[in-house]
Amino acid sequence: MNRIVPLLLLSILTPLLTATGLTRASAETSSSAPASPSPTPTYECSKFPQPIFDQEPGYVDLYWKACDLAHAHILSQPGLPQSPYMDEAFADQYIWIWDSCFMALFCRYSPEVLPGIESLSNFYAPIHDGAPLRADFRGDSKYQVLIRHSDNPPLFAWVEWQYFQMTGDKDRLRWLLKEKQYLQKHYQWFQSLKHGERFSFTDVPIILKPQPLGFEWGGVASGMDNSPRFGAQGLLANDALSQQALSAKYIALLAKEIGDTELQSQYEKEYNRIRDLVNQHYWDEEDGFYYDILPDGHFSKVRTPASFWPVLAGMASPEHVERMAQRLRDPEDLGGPVPWVSVSRSDKAFDSKTGNYWRGAVWLPTAYMGIRALTENGQGDLADKTAEQVLRHMYLTYRDYSPHTLWEAYNPIQPIPAYHDTKVVKPDFCGWSALGPISLFIENVIGIHSVSATERVVEWRLHQTGRHGIRNFRFADVVTDLVADGEGHVDVTSNSAYTLIINGCPFKIEPGSQKIAAGIVPNAERPS
Repeated sequence: MNRIVPLLLLSILTPLLTATGLTRASAETSSSAPASPSPTPTYECSKFPQPIFDQEPGYVDLYWKACDLAHAHILSQPGLPQSPYMDEAFADQYIWIWDSCFMALFCRYSPEVLPGIESLSNFYAPIHDGAPLRADFRGDSKYQVLIRHSDNPPLFAWVEWQYFQMTGDKDRLRWLLKEKQYLQKHYQWFQSLKHGERFSFTDVPIILKPQPLGFEWGGVASGMDNSPRFGAQGLLANDALSQQALSAKYIALLAKEIGDTELQSQYEKEYNRIRDLVNQHYWDEEDGFYYDILPDGHFSKVRTPASFWPVLAGMASPEHVERMAQRLRDPEDLGGPVPWVSVSRSDKAFDSKTGNYWRGAVWLPTAYMGIRALTENGQGDLADKTAEQVLRHMYLTYRDYSPHTLWEAYNPIQPIPAYHDTKVVKPDFCGWSALGPISLFIENVIGIHSVSATERVVEWRLHQTGRHGIRNFRFADVVTDLVADGEGHVDVTSNSAYTLIINGCPFKIEPGSQKIAAGIVPNAERPS
């Protein structure tokens, strides 16, 4: 797609970041704060992958809208450890760990333009090096940016691994694990936090409380602000423990990539310890579900997508994964016309009218996490189906609801934004909501679901009909076009050699152009 983005358009894409009664732990924009910094004014579309999807060109339109918004949310604030950085589209004076981690996951497809992984230094350096978070807002060097909820989900190692799959950059791994040791430090830091503890880089005390069987946590720290799962004091959160397992898993894998067998072994043991703990204490065999644990030791039977973190971490057996997946197939549970609702449709707290933030709304971070969990654990068909249902819901909202944009969260039934109490959620949310039009579109709807820069392999689950694919797809030093013509052939061009695996069949790609006879794929069940 040939696109020209006028400077005037980009200058108005980002709204003023005034709070909407923000429960994001009441992160109100201070009336005394200096004016917001300006977004970067322009970008090269040629640095972005260019999707093709003739069956629904609206998905491509939404993709480019997400790219526009994402680029408009690159902020430059001298004085931070990393500037420019990706802004969460919520409040300029705060940065959030889990927002930034999820944004990095779509930024990895356009790393020359979107500083996703670089933005993580604004957490690494203050938390683990004591670097000040000072930002020079229009000459005011005394105005301090703060990390909001530093006990947010510890997702750094997972995100670094996903980035590494696209870049193969082992110099960064050595910097992370050997020189700075940021990932190990953050793992141990999270593990040893004290409830009520305060730090200079945040204005919010620590909510997390480590316990022998896991962690007490809360809605705002976990990211799921008003979720009904946190109705009981002293509840042990399955996601906090599972996210630590996820971190241990990927620290071990990253260590393996740079030949640090001692570090690899240390974190493999830690992963195995947590895996056993989660499966012994958090799995309910009767319901076939991972639950939080109440103070009395019983399960808190509030079903939310947070229970798919153990699946993403690879801790669930195939039988457990299948039983979890049934909840997505059930239209009265986490499934339905718009799957990945933030609490089961059968729960008394489910708000079918507005979604009311984490009481029923569909959120892209948890939807993406759950879909990746299914993708990586033998449930690719269900992952692809629910991904397209979510993407289509976002597209219909974009097409039919004004303003025509991406939203912080979505209504669980109608193609409209969700509400938080009586106020509509934030618009232009890029922000993690770009995970739908960029990541889910590429990985599950088009189907390019796995990339390894070090092995030079791309895996494509070809399940759509009609012409579809992606041009200008980049990983390692490869730039390639992959286009299925809808008649059983795939046209490939590349500047370098790699292996393309289509539905399990490997094809050697050489520099230049070639046509692959991939067979005609039956039409997948499509959302209406």
